[in-house]
Amino acid sequence: MCGIVGIIGNNHVASTIYECLTILQHRGQDAAGIATCQDGRLELVKNNGLVSDVFKSESAQILKGNAGIGHVRYPTAGSSNYEESQPFYVNSPFGIALAHNGNLHNAEQLKKELFAEDRRHINTHSDSEVLLNVFAHELQNASGLMITPEAVFHAVSRVHKRCQGAYANVLIIPGYGIVAFRDPNGIRPLVYGVRKSAEGDEYMVASESIALDLHHFELLDDVAPGEAIIITNDRQLHRRQCAENPQLSPCVFEYVYFARPDSMIDDVSVYKARLRMGEKLAERIKERWADEDIDVVIPIPESSRTSAIPMAYSLGVKFREGFIKNRYIGRTFIMPGQEQRIKSVRRKLNAVELEFRNKNVLLIDDSIVRGTTSRQIIQMAREAGAKKVFFASAAPPVRYPNVYGIDMPVAEELIAHNRTEEEIGELLGADGLIYQTLEDLEAACMEGNPKIDRFDSSCFSNEYVTNVPKEYFAKIGAMRSDDAKQ
Repeated sequence: MCGIVGIIGNNHVASTIYECLTILQHRGQDAAGIATCQDGRLELVKNNGLVSDVFKSESAQILKGNAGIGHVRYPTAGSSNYEESQPFYVNSPFGIALAHNGNLHNAEQLKKELFAEDRRHINTHSDSEVLLNVFAHELQNASGLMITPEAVFHAVSRVHKRCQGAYANVLIIPGYGIVAFRDPNGIRPLVYGVRKSAEGDEYMVASESIALDLHHFELLDDVAPGEAIIITNDRQLHRRQCAENPQLSPCVFEYVYFARPDSMIDDVSVYKARLRMGEKLAERIKERWADEDIDVVIPIPESSRTSAIPMAYSLGVKFREGFIKNRYIGRTFIMPGQEQRIKSVRRKLNAVELEFRNKNVLLIDDSIVRGTTSRQIIQMAREAGAKKVFFASAAPPVRYPNVYGIDMPVAEELIAHNRTEEEIGELLGADGLIYQTLEDLEAACMEGNPKIDRFDSSCFSNEYVTNVPKEYFAKIGAMRSDDAKQ
């Protein structure tokens, strides 16, 4: 999972891209990069670390130009090499830089084709570099001495035929403009908007609408599944559907955890979707735990708070903030390696003892993945004096790997894999455990946009919206397990 942004503006855009990346920082904390273009020349600054660490005052002297793209990286492969940071650049044809969010599950086959047939060399282990070279090769075949919208759209259509998996991309081509496109299933989010100005319209493409809000860009639309948009340097906007059979299948985990609640994704308010998750889960709790005397509902900061408020209201019990978060510690779920996650939980959260002492508490989290964090939080609640600790998950049990850009690669590392709800509750040390049903979760998200008739819910259902070969699961398990990350 990564965050991407692209802008064509009236003045130098590097500072605007920087601010957009800071607001998308929750989507990736491993590396960051910005590429800008002035007078046909691309300048690139990228490195490992947070946005505020990568870009210094001298970066502003390098990153000139009124067009640029930016990226924050989340490493699904557990690699923190500088070479894996984005944007990636290729010099032929014309020079192209790319920022990518997602994951290709046929990257190895594509890499072989690129070398043997297309005569292109891939220098990193990143599927993003593979995707960039596929696009570059197809654009070279489709264009002559000049780039045209027709050539770009043809290249994107060829990417859709060759690349399998999830991808939302923004590219910059010196002297031409920016290109953005989304895979035919629309798994990863991508939106675009405009800011009207007397000097000329300015355009932005981003992973989440909050990036547009920050700088008063009007949200025009989501990039549709399979669609490509081109914004040329003279501010001409071109759109075309480039896939044969697109079907909107957004990742439901965006609404559960990854996206900020103030974002709109595929015309669904993340905030309202999470409110509905809490309401639906409250109905299950009333059925299952009608005899339990729950004193207080306490969210596990931050993403479960929105679901916890309507849950407490529906149950008729108090809502309290029982954990205080150190905001300078990163999100534990995206840390590569179990040992780092274990160390970080108590550094990140501290219990407010008064809210737990002699009470039956209901803790709610957005989801339970490996169970490491949940187990420690339940223990913290007991140490703070709770009589009973019940635990609710706003998402269903995560039982299967995710192959579309989220770090859930090894089924055996998921606490719910091959376990019943009762067995999971015992492992976590809870007095009771309840999960959202997949039906209720999808209904909570679909209610915002009736045009969505399916999600990618593969980590819950084991049903993948693309044709993923069985051998791929064994491969990513070997590459991305916690043992491999060590």
